[in-house]
Amino acid sequence: MPKLKTKSSVKKRFRLTASGKIRRPQAKKQHGMMKRTNKQIRNLRGSTIMAESDAQFVRKMMPYG
Repeated sequence: MPKLKTKSSVKKRFRLTASGKIRRPQAKKQHGMMKRTNKQIRNLRGSTIMAESDAQFVRKMMPYG
């Protein structure tokens, strides 16, 4: 069997945690910061765990974890 390729876009955007969940960067941080409150911007720092229903699609694109 040939090796499966990992989708390059997934490789750049997502990582697996030790327990196998998918960590992703926070959304809504690329532009439009002027209209958001400081509290909203502060709460969007760092990364978050992806919902399991969405994570199923990402897992198919990263076959080797």
